Amino acid sequence: MSGLFERFIGRKIIIVGEIGSGKTLLLSRFLDQLVRSGLKDKVTVIEMAPNMGEVGGTIENYTRNVSSVRYLKPWKIIPPRMTGKTREEVINYARLNMLALKPLIEEYLRNPTEILLINDLTIYLHAGKVEDIIQLINISKTFTATAYEGKRLADDKGSGITDRERESLNRLKGLVDEVLTLG
Repeated sequence: MSGLFERFIGRKIIIVGEIGSGKTLLLSRFLDQLVRSGLKDKVTVIEMAPNMGEVGGTIENYTRNVSSVRYLKPWKIIPPRMTGKTREEVINYARLNMLALKPLIEEYLRNPTEILLINDLTIYLHAGKVEDIIQLINISKTFTATAYEGKRLADDKGSGITDRERESLNRLKGLVDEVLTLG
């Protein structure tokens, strides 16, 4: 396993950055390394990212190795700040996303693997409980997740999800071994 990814094993890491900074690409390369190293049966990926143009992108856009591991993905995720035209729409989309993702979190908690990768955990933080993510961090031996942190998506139409996301992410950053910031 390459040097960068060796330090991911057995640790809790959150990869943060602006849209298009390479967070999902880095996470997908880590998944590739895990599969090449024979660890595929110990890996679960929870996909929380929308798959719409410049905003978001699923891991399967970068690697076919999602088919080699347990890949938990909802039917649809809607980027609330980009899609919602009003405060109410943004809140509704955030709530729908949380409802789509909560069963995946529960499935992992019922049947955890040693290694958990999450793509775009901040989508869940818009309306979900930060304690749910804390449970995931605590139950996995290796935890690596991507999270949006930036200014380009600041306009939340007065819904409050941007502040909620930031506060929850800051709490999670205090619980992990390392925060990697991509620029």
